[in-house]
Amino acid sequence: MDATPVELGLDTFGDISRGPDGSLQSDAQTIRNVVEQAVLADQVGLSFFGVGEHHRKDFAVTSPEIVLAAAAARTSNIHLGTAVTVLSSDDPVRVYERFATLDAVSNGRAEVILGRGSFIESFPLFGYDLADYEQLFEEKLELFSMLLDEKPVTWSGRTRAGLQDADVYPKTEKGLTAWVGVGGSPESVVRAARYGYGLVLAIIGGSSARFRPYADLYRRSLRELGRNQLPISVHSPGHIAETDQQAWDEAYEGVAELNTTIGRERGWPAYNRLRFQQDVGPDGAMYIGSPETVARKIVATVQALGNTRFQLKFASGSISHDRLMSSIELYGTRVLPLVHEMLADAPVAS
Repeated sequence: MDATPVELGLDTFGDISRGPDGSLQSDAQTIRNVVEQAVLADQVGLSFFGVGEHHRKDFAVTSPEIVLAAAAARTSNIHLGTAVTVLSSDDPVRVYERFATLDAVSNGRAEVILGRGSFIESFPLFGYDLADYEQLFEEKLELFSMLLDEKPVTWSGRTRAGLQDADVYPKTEKGLTAWVGVGGSPESVVRAARYGYGLVLAIIGGSSARFRPYADLYRRSLRELGRNQLPISVHSPGHIAETDQQAWDEAYEGVAELNTTIGRERGWPAYNRLRFQQDVGPDGAMYIGSPETVARKIVATVQALGNTRFQLKFASGSISHDRLMSSIELYGTRVLPLVHEMLADAPVAS
């Protein structure tokens, strides 16, 4: 494989968790917990900490950049980014300005992962028509791509006011790292290649091997566009404890609660233990188990897809802060070295 080890990172949506007495914690405490989780992730040697943007009661974080700035002040090495920034319902100029500022306060560790958003609450909240879902993202991604050059921009479109020789500040010292998050649309994969963004595959159902065609399409599109190969990352849910059974028992209630809530909104059947055991199995999308189990599953993903980063969405539902902290510690101290050891002489997709 490549001499550069696969990076392991974490993602969270700031899920509202339960306190020691079993009651749901406040939004404010959940946000403070996320900062503590980022600090621990840095201490155990992880490469990336991503915070999602949502605008609903299940999740506390609506302004990831502010949470990440707090984490930047207390960390040294870990890269800090989003999972994802809903560019469609935001303004590209303001997104660039906020992340360029985060890049400054973190000494060059900021990353932005852009997406259309699998939840749609932000669209009516900020006055956008869902009928424009595709055009909003396409136009705003085009403008954001121009802003990344950090030169005066002239742009016009239908979804926001045009710009004429507009210069945007602050400038970064080494440029801003940007990715596009994709849930499985071939058009989105090709779009990421066309604009020259890294690709984050959000795999939340089924085997990661099913996504090999998307990784192949991305690499082929880059070649056909005459671009250098760019990194691929995978985002999937997970939780780690000393044994598989302990991890399953700790994670199940929160996972079931979250899936059932979302399922009610989207017409899915109620979540159950049988479905959970399928999801945590070898062909499922959840990386829940002992350090050895999770490491093996990450290695299988890397071998199938050739991704250079894996982002574990470590908080799902109301799992408690202390269990999340234990999961992070095991991820960094046990899973990380196991993954590097297992991949040392293993064949990897490319």
